[in-house]
Amino acid sequence: MAEDQGSYAYLTFVTSNPNKVTEVRQILRDFSIAFEHLNLKYPEIQSSSLRKIASVSVRYLHKKLKRPLFIEDSGLFIDALGGFPGPYSSYAQKTIGNSGILKLMSSIRHRTARFESVIAYIGTGCDVCLFSGIAEGSISLEARGVRWGFDPIFIPHGSRQTFSEMGPEGKRKVSHRRIAVEKFGIWARERTDRAVNSFR
Repeated sequence: MAEDQGSYAYLTFVTSNPNKVTEVRQILRDFSIAFEHLNLKYPEIQSSSLRKIASVSVRYLHKKLKRPLFIEDSGLFIDALGGFPGPYSSYAQKTIGNSGILKLMSSIRHRTARFESVIAYIGTGCDVCLFSGIAEGSISLEARGVRWGFDPIFIPHGSRQTFSEMGPEGKRKVSHRRIAVEKFGIWARERTDRAVNSFR
């Protein structure tokens, strides 16, 4: 069962990342949308496109679980590194981490980068619906803050702080994930009555 009652209470969010669950739940509460969290790892194809990766993954999960669900895929794209780590951000974080990225950037002055997020939803009446968000910014000269992932080295445009230094509330206002999740929330609210009735 869902942990809260609300619109789309029978949705399932599949991710093995508890930090994503917290962030997405906080954003969707503004749309009175609740969901069940399922901690489940799933295969991801090798592709340069987050949208393609998310589409294939959500179809795989829907075939396996047979229920309305959504996933979120995101990546850090650094211009000077040809978009690396991009779709391989999770692997890069586990292997070289923030220190590895900063080492690769040590002699680079052009430090522009962007975070991208894609929400992929599949359910009744929707083969695969995608909602994307982008946060433009730059890579800091050193890691600042202690939050998860690449947050300590990404400075969003209009700020002097990294995502980590902004804290959960500050980041949530401007993050790539918020943009994508809000698009999903708006779309879902417009279809709440029809969708909830069909999910029961």
